[in-house]
Amino acid sequence: MTIRPRAALAAAALLLTVSLSACATGTSAAPAATGSPSSSEITVTHAQGETPVPVNPSTVLTFDLASLGTLDALGVRVAGVPKSNLPGDLAKFDSEEYLNIGTLFEPDFEAVNAAQPDLIIVAGRSAAALPELAKIAPTIDLSNDWADFYASNLANTRTLAQIFDKTDEAEALIADLDSRVEAIKAKAADAGNALIVLTSGGEVTAYGPGSRFGILHDTLGVAPAVEDVEAATHGEAVSFEFLLETNPDWLFVVDRDAATGEGGEAAAQVLDNELVAQTTAAKEGQIVYVDSIAWYILNGGVVALDTIFSEVEGALG
Repeated sequence: MTIRPRAALAAAALLLTVSLSACATGTSAAPAATGSPSSSEITVTHAQGETPVPVNPSTVLTFDLASLGTLDALGVRVAGVPKSNLPGDLAKFDSEEYLNIGTLFEPDFEAVNAAQPDLIIVAGRSAAALPELAKIAPTIDLSNDWADFYASNLANTRTLAQIFDKTDEAEALIADLDSRVEAIKAKAADAGNALIVLTSGGEVTAYGPGSRFGILHDTLGVAPAVEDVEAATHGEAVSFEFLLETNPDWLFVVDRDAATGEGGEAAAQVLDNELVAQTTAAKEGQIVYVDSIAWYILNGGVVALDTIFSEVEGALG
């Protein structure tokens, strides 16, 4: 599977700016494309409707980092990206070779228009800009569905593959991911339960099945330590007493402040207290501090999925 290494993503977390303080939201629309790569145009069904898109568009702008990683893995060149918010290995796109088209939240419409793009991609953080961007060029929203995160990622990958005539390459990536899912599920069967938490500003929020990090349970088969966690963007606020009462076998921890470069206490410091120390996860050395760039910032795409799968598989042993 040709992707960028996990370590490179984490190494550049501090490149991110405070503009990433807001987050992408889930969507229930699953992208799809109709038509044939041999045609000059296909119709893409995406999170905000249907859009005719040229096959193999030559000038592509993407505000979606998940799609940027997937396109890179598929060998597709993009013309422009939001350079101010490029994490990890995607920082290579911060060069003169690529146009700067704004931020993840605020497109530079003048730059976008001047580029004369054939296709614009948005998702999550940039999705609200679609109506205006669509006046410039065909624009598709490849937001992932948190309630069916893995399937929506595969659907997005196949949509991009059909647009760029990269079906064989995409199916090879997907087959590898599917194989790894089955291997992780086999390990998860006897691994015990887990709770996913996010730390930010010294506070802790929890996530469960159907949430933005629910892939751990919904796809990889790790039993949730608690079922009824509110599936909110930033999770459900919880106390350290809650963590002890829940007493998960595993804690998977996302450090939001590290991902956004906002500073503050590191996740390990936030959780370094007597209550957390009494949990099974702490006693067994099963607190996993994950790559927050992949889990929180990229919000999907084959690069992020590779990192997530590698971390969970490595933790479960």
